Amino acid sequence: MDALRTKLRRIIAKEMTQDPAHDIAHLDRVWANAHRIARDEGNADLRVLLAAAYLHDLVNLPKDAPNRSAASRLSANAAEPLLRSLDYSDNEITATQHTIEAHSFSAQIPPQSAEAFILRDADRLDALGAIGIARTFMVAGNMGRALCDPLDPFAANRALDEQTWSIDHWHLKLLKLPGEMVTAKGRKIANKRARLMLAYLTQLSKEMDTVLPEYWFELLEQ
Repeated sequence: MDALRTKLRRIIAKEMTQDPAHDIAHLDRVWANAHRIARDEGNADLRVLLAAAYLHDLVNLPKDAPNRSAASRLSANAAEPLLRSLDYSDNEITATQHTIEAHSFSAQIPPQSAEAFILRDADRLDALGAIGIARTFMVAGNMGRALCDPLDPFAANRALDEQTWSIDHWHLKLLKLPGEMVTAKGRKIANKRARLMLAYLTQLSKEMDTVLPEYWFELLEQ
């Protein structure tokens, strides 16, 4: 597995677009998360999971691209010749492609295998916690999106708008991820990371001389 991982990292380093939030370090973290979950689940094909972890962002479209939901399918298609070069069997390629396709939040493809469930959780974990905070702001900066509404930072008296304010994305998507995890290990890690994010928002609200509304905390109680 170590030798295969080295080959995958070498291949993907040549293929990836330059995106600091979806770089080789992101793939390393997703694989680490997936491997950790797989050890608890005990029923995953690690060759399939490893390949899917490193090839899932092979085609990386901007968050605001009109065809963003097609990115995972495009990545799965682009992965096939790379997998064949690594001597993956037809069955392994089919399984890896499904795992890649089904990991995406925007694609809305139901996972049908243990590997697909695990990769989906593993990728979403990287949107949470300390690294999730950093990646949120990297993406927001790249898109020219402001941190928050200066008059009502945490939407106490306005509708949430993630297309304009970066912090709003946390409530509309990121802090809901723990409740959407499908593996027990993924859910446990996600809840811990989401609590850290809420602690960060609590401190941020103090530094902005305001209060984080109570409804933000209700997300972890669902």
